[in-house]
Amino acid sequence: MKTLLIALSTLTFTLAQAATIEQIDTASNSMDVKQLVVYAAENPADYNKAYANYRLSIVAGLTGQKDQAEQALDLAQSVLERLTTAQPQADHLALLSSVYGMQIGNNPVKGALYGPKAGKTIQQATELDPANPRVSLIKAITAYNTPAAFGGSKQSAVELSSKAIELYALPCQQICWGHAEAYTWRGLAKQELGDKAGAIADWTKAMELDPSYGWAKFLLDQQQSYSQNR
Repeated sequence: MKTLLIALSTLTFTLAQAATIEQIDTASNSMDVKQLVVYAAENPADYNKAYANYRLSIVAGLTGQKDQAEQALDLAQSVLERLTTAQPQADHLALLSSVYGMQIGNNPVKGALYGPKAGKTIQQATELDPANPRVSLIKAITAYNTPAAFGGSKQSAVELSSKAIELYALPCQQICWGHAEAYTWRGLAKQELGDKAGAIADWTKAMELDPSYGWAKFLLDQQQSYSQNR
């Protein structure tokens, strides 16, 4: 009985300490590397741990902490590969596909290894849940970042992020990130296609959805500064 109580107490403590998707997003939006490190370490080996490390990798990379970014990305990959091997789910596969893409971005030499894996996992995710908005979002990000010579397309990025935005209007269950991000990526793709007004409108919408979304705010401030200095 005493052993059971200790085990339950430990489980309760672990669950209380585990970061939610919302908490991870808040830390990511404010570029809080220290808090993301805590979330990445304290979560159990599940999707949230992978997601915390995914966001940590992005923020650490943006702040010049290359080693930490690479370590976090490797850990996110390891967790997601275990999860998808045990029981494939669309959200797990989609995030893993994005992680593979980031691995290529960090080191293009890895393209031969991770390119096919990224394509296979996002295809599996699509087959499992074609109405998952994060699946379409990851496809949009991939289309935006992939050179045209290898099948990338800014127009496809607009179309795929638009599809993601439509799907985000559906009720969300457990995993609910990426709505503002979809508008931000669509805005970036529109900007690349010469539609600056459309880009600004999308980034503004992203801020309406999530006023703390630092990336959209940065892009809007950057555009405003550019317009003032012309």
